[in-house]
Amino acid sequence: MNTLKRKERFIPYRKTDIIAMCCDDAHLSEKDVLKFQDVCKLLSSIFHFRFHKSLETLKDSYAPVNPDLDTQLVYPKTEEEKTQMESVLISELKQLLDAANFEVITKEDLDNAMQEESLFKIRLNVDFDDFEEVLFFRRGESEKEETLISWFGLRKKKISFINYGRVVIYVKYKDQKYFDQQKRKQLFFTPGSTIIKLFQNIPRSDLEMLFPNTEVRMKTIDKLIIGVPAAVGGIIMLATKLGATLILTGTLLAFWLGMRDEPVVLDQTALLGLAAGFGTLGAFLWKQFSNFKNRKIQFMKTLADNLYFKNLDNNTGVFHRLIDAAEEEECKETILAYYFLLRSGKAMDTEELDRNIEQWFQEHYQQSLDFEIQDALRKLEELGLAITRDNMISAIPLNDARIKLDAIWDSYFEFNYTT
Repeated sequence: MNTLKRKERFIPYRKTDIIAMCCDDAHLSEKDVLKFQDVCKLLSSIFHFRFHKSLETLKDSYAPVNPDLDTQLVYPKTEEEKTQMESVLISELKQLLDAANFEVITKEDLDNAMQEESLFKIRLNVDFDDFEEVLFFRRGESEKEETLISWFGLRKKKISFINYGRVVIYVKYKDQKYFDQQKRKQLFFTPGSTIIKLFQNIPRSDLEMLFPNTEVRMKTIDKLIIGVPAAVGGIIMLATKLGATLILTGTLLAFWLGMRDEPVVLDQTALLGLAAGFGTLGAFLWKQFSNFKNRKIQFMKTLADNLYFKNLDNNTGVFHRLIDAAEEEECKETILAYYFLLRSGKAMDTEELDRNIEQWFQEHYQQSLDFEIQDALRKLEELGLAITRDNMISAIPLNDARIKLDAIWDSYFEFNYTT
């Protein structure tokens, strides 16, 4: 079960499908469909070229704090330049995520998520003091339902939870000086570095498992499951198997402490009994320790298995995925706004255009979304595909659109070779 929790800007269809959906809408002639497809190809190429610049900016500004860098770093040369580049990184990343229709997960949202019970029934602990800055972003919020099975399949319980289709996490570690002050030597990360990760299908209540320093902790119920049988078993063992050993040990201690005058005779039989008793006690204690460790390992495996299949990309790789997502979203919004203006055959105001697009998705595809009309119109006007007069917007004809977009593409590389 997957139900949309609330309207989002994200358009949950591929760009190719959006173009096909518009063409199948039966409002364009056969010739106009071909022209419309040409317009879409040109739009895709223009947005791809523009976002390539953003990708290069992100890669350059991330290099000084990239823990995966495999090349020699020449720039920045000063700490001030490094700080400036980190500022560019955060600013550019936020703009990219906004273009890809991601939403910010606020500190309040994160705190609420940390208070919710984990879907995987494990207790997680995060040391926030390790981080200098933490940013969370999500896209595709939905309400899901799942059946949890416990007590060896005897108990089944259906639960509903909020799920995020995509989650991006930006984490900057504190510098080496901080960890030196804490006297922490063996670190699994590079102090001062920044990690960026992209995950899929993350329950809101389990956002804390995405932190790189997450530790699995025992819940009270898990401690009782291990502790109560251990205590009961220990009492029974002391009463049945270790009685003679305890009496002999107590007698020896009393003699050594001067509380008993009569010496204790330790013959071979007594020594063997003492050794057997302590051996049994040691084996019992080791078994309980192993039970504790095995249960914790089981929880860690649950966490690792979930992260393994939910992790989509890391660090620089995240930029490439986000660039592709942003290109898709920008193209889809522009294509839809242009098509519906073209389809109407008349000028429309902003509210009518927005309403028509959202109703079309609801009626034809049972999809509720919050179309980002202002951003779509801004792109149309910037590209010259729409004209606004007296707050009424109209689309330019398909032939003119092809000529205008082709001219924009041709103008990207104009050089004066005489200078």
